[in-house]
Amino acid sequence: MRHLIIEEPYSRPAKWSPKVAWFSLAVSLMTVLLIRWGLVDYEEGFVALAAGVGLALLAVLFSLLGFIRIWQEGRQGLGSAVKGLLIAVLVLAYPGLMAFKAATLPVISDVSTDTENPPTFSRSRMALEARAGRIPPDVSPQTREAQREAYVQIAPLTLDLGPLEAFALVQKAAANLGWRIIEAVPPGGRQGAGRLEAVDHTFVLKLPDDVTVRIRPRADGSRIDIRSASRVGPHDLGGNARRIRAFLEETSNLALVGGRGGEWGGLR
Repeated sequence: MRHLIIEEPYSRPAKWSPKVAWFSLAVSLMTVLLIRWGLVDYEEGFVALAAGVGLALLAVLFSLLGFIRIWQEGRQGLGSAVKGLLIAVLVLAYPGLMAFKAATLPVISDVSTDTENPPTFSRSRMALEARAGRIPPDVSPQTREAQREAYVQIAPLTLDLGPLEAFALVQKAAANLGWRIIEAVPPGGRQGAGRLEAVDHTFVLKLPDDVTVRIRPRADGSRIDIRSASRVGPHDLGGNARRIRAFLEETSNLALVGGRGGEWGGLR
């Protein structure tokens, strides 16, 4: 006697959701590694990242359609739909955070502690080679005003130290933060100001950003100004402001360890 086995229908969108989600994860991870290692142009890399995000969104759509079919028709595939959704959310988490920052922060890619007279980037041969010949352009007054409104704690750092001592702290702070120092000119000469040129990189994609620090003597010590500019894209997603705050905090902490106080907009 034969037994008739009737298999319950399986939701096709639920079945495809984890497959597409895994593929989106693979594309995104591979692209991030290629960008970090400098094996692909930034423009091509961002296109591939966008494709990975698009695939993740497609996986979410498949999961939602699968949930609907499972609820309405009693089909199988709930586990697949949940798995695809979770993997897709994992892929979309970081891009979602970046999208939130892009929507809530001003479109700025160049931040300075001195909005009236920002430090200028060196045009020496060594500095230009390190920046691939790029000189960050001047920023409009409107953009500087947007910076002042968005980042009220970005302000100059004053130290109760002579310019040469302050210059030594600046070098140490840059080294502690992992910056690649390109050029370091101690205070002195005609203008009396010193400067430090460096390159830093973003955390995930290792995109290069350019940094210049200016040290000027004051009657009561020294004043330190820093400018950080992104090379890629019109929006830094708050990265330059974070870098400046980290540098000012590191320099202030080094000064406090040495028994000499400092003051800036974010630390009193």
